[in-house]
Amino acid sequence: MPERVVQEHEGDGVSWDQILTHWDLLEADLHEKYGIDVDEPGLMQARSWRWFRTRVAGLLATKSRLSRALAPPDQNGAGDQEWH
Repeated sequence: MPERVVQEHEGDGVSWDQILTHWDLLEADLHEKYGIDVDEPGLMQARSWRWFRTRVAGLLATKSRLSRALAPPDQNGAGDQEWH
């Protein structure tokens, strides 16, 4: 799991509230990176929380819309400009 997700438990990092606030980005990334259509009837109910959490962690650990939206600013406060 990405370090910034693990750090959430220490009050540092990305929270599930922050992740779910960007549902539109998460949904697009799940489809692009994993071919998962969250609108497919029954798909999400058939999967475990662990399955979902693992894929979200994967999105945060790679270049994705979600990762860019939640990336902490760099030392100059500019964020990760090379991804834009």
